[in-house]
Amino acid sequence: MAGVSGCLKYSMFIFNSLFWLCGTVILGVAIWVRTTKSDHEFISHGESYSSVPANLLIAVGSITMILGFLGCCGAIKESRCLLILFFIGLLLILILQVAAGVVGVILKPQMERELNQTLHEDINLLRETSESAVKYQTTLAELEETLKCCGLINGASDWGPNFQKYSKYCTCSDVMNSSCETYSGVSVYKEACAPAIKQIFKKYLIIVIGIAFGLAFVEVLGMIFSMVLVRQIGGK
Repeated sequence: MAGVSGCLKYSMFIFNSLFWLCGTVILGVAIWVRTTKSDHEFISHGESYSSVPANLLIAVGSITMILGFLGCCGAIKESRCLLILFFIGLLLILILQVAAGVVGVILKPQMERELNQTLHEDINLLRETSESAVKYQTTLAELEETLKCCGLINGASDWGPNFQKYSKYCTCSDVMNSSCETYSGVSVYKEACAPAIKQIFKKYLIIVIGIAFGLAFVEVLGMIFSMVLVRQIGGK
């Protein structure tokens, strides 16, 4: 029995070391996404919807690191108390993940409606000259060049009097291309950026959902490992 317990103990330690490392990677990536200027900043000039996935990943990564460390200590010291705390922590996270998934499915249509409303309201920012508006315009202009789109909802006309200032970012070099049109004497991309923005928003949600499901599987394994080891420690 001691040999089996020892094997299980070190298997549990290795498992939790990987679990802790997984949390570190998730936390690092989430912080990078949250603090780095990226495509999703233009969604609103305030706190954007797309920051929600990054915030969730920061929380998930932090908790995963803590639980991984707790599980490592419990396994190597053969502490039933730490292992039980590890089990309870995993169970609570699993329940919260399931609850968040259900809430996410229920609120998804509402979130999409609010995102669409935000994009329509942000058209006004493309026509203004305030400092916050200029920052928003610069971010969107860079995105236009990357995604080959122009404006938010209605195309180049969304820029209003600021079109000439930012027209180079949505200029379509191939005038014969069916995806281009002429606006104010300039060949620009016909497609507005709203569809691409919505896809970016969905992409971040898919990342969060994927990580949540992956962690759920790992968490169930961790709960099984911890309970088996607790029983073996108690049987010594």
